[in-house]
Parts: sequence; structure tokens; C-alpha cells
Amino acid sequence: MFDSMTPVLIFAAIVVLYLLNSVKILREYERGVIFRLGRALATPKGPGIILVFRPFDQMVRISLRQDVLEVPAQDVITRDNVTLKVNAVVTLYVVDPNAAAIKVANYVYQTSQFAQTTLRSVLGEVELDELLSHRDKLNLKIQTIIDQRTEPFGVKVISVEVKQVDLPEQMLRAMAKQAEAEREKRAKVIHAGGEFDAAQKLVDAAALLATEPITLQLRYLQTLTEIGVEKNTTIVFPLPIELMTLFNKLGATATAKAESEKK
Repeated sequence: MFDSMTPVLIFAAIVVLYLLNSVKILREYERGVIFRLGRALATPKGPGIILVFRPFDQMVRISLRQDVLEVPAQDVITRDNVTLKVNAVVTLYVVDPNAAAIKVANYVYQTSQFAQTTLRSVLGEVELDELLSHRDKLNLKIQTIIDQRTEPFGVKVISVEVKQVDLPEQMLRAMAKQAEAEREKRAKVIHAGGEFDAAQKLVDAAALLATEPITLQLRYLQTLTEIGVEKNTTIVFPLPIELMTLFNKLGATATAKAESEKK
């Protein structure tokens, strides 16, 4: 009896092992593209428990999580003939598992190659100043171009960020000199503006004092008071302004008389 049941038990054990081996568990972020007799099923499987009946079925796991791809440093010549090294970071994820498994051999490598060529071509069309000051606009342009090229094989490029721009040493020195010249220019303009404002205030003050001559005498007395507060040996001799004006008139009259006598 036992000998007659042995083949059945062996067959049952093989079936059980085959079924257990056919059970696959896919995580929440994974999808399984099933190739049945070489043809891909219309809908990818997962997540959860699925059955893959080998050798009739073959499964390719595709991750739906975002993936960060670092673009190696590229030699770029800008439109104004400046040579630099630029690298970038590309963020992508798979939106169509079937297309990513069927239409391209390695979608990560393919996207990397697209990113390198696009980075060189786009940055080669701009000048250095635009690259340094309008990086967000260039990032968006590169991201749009790469996304259009990866769309046929089910990959969505979320963002592209230019990570680092390595400038030649000579260019760094030239930019430092330019920045220093700009700072000196602004300093001179600010200083000249201060001198102009001070001169304007003095003109306004002189016009105001001219309306009331007594204010000049009061200002003179206030200055004497401020000098007297300090403990020093300074001797101040008040001299009326009108006396100086009289001396100037007498000097001018004497000079004119002397010149008339010479003639």
C-alpha cells in the first residue's frame, strides 16, 4: 500500500513545491511585468502576492519610487567661449512599468545619457553670466527636454538641478577683479551722493540764516559755549563778522586807489 502511494506523494510534493516557488511578493512600490510565453501581459502585477508559473512566465521587477541620478561632470564651452565643468542631479520615476521594461534595455542608463548630452547642448547656448544668474530657468529647460525624450519609455523626469560649476582659475581671478571694481564704483557713488546731500543742506542752512542775521550771532555764541565746556587752554577771541567785512572793503578800496595812482 505504501509503495503504491509513494508516486502520488512525490507528485503532490512536487506540485506543492512548484506552487510555493511560484508565489512572489511585491512591495507597495514594486510592480511585476509578466512575460507569458514571451508576450508581456497588458497589466503589470502587484503589489502583494502574485503567482509566476515558471518556465511559462518570467517577471521583471520595476520600482515606482523616485530615483536620483547624478550626471557626471561635463566639459561645456559657453557661447562666450568660457570652458567649464558642470555636473547635475536628475530626479525621475517610472510611470509606465510595461514601457520601461519593454521599450528600453536600461532606463536609468538611457536617462543618464540623455541628461549628459542635453546638459552640454543647452549650456553651450548661453553665456557664463546667464548660467550663473538664471540657473533656475536653465534647469527647467533641461528638465523639459529630457522629460520629452524619456516619455516614450514610461519615465517621468521631475527635476534637473545644476549641482556645481567649476570655473578656470583665470576666470575666477577676473571675476574677483570685476566684483572689486563694482564695489569701488558703488562706494564712490555713495560717497559723492553724501557730499552732494551735505552741500545741499549747507546751502539750505545758509539761505535760512540769511533771512535773519541775528541767528548767525546766536550760532556763534552757541559755538563759544560748546568750546568753553571742554577743559582745555584754548583762548577764543570773539571777532564780529561785520568788522571782517569792513576790513575787506577797506582793503579793496586801498588796492583800487593804488592801482589808479600807478596809471
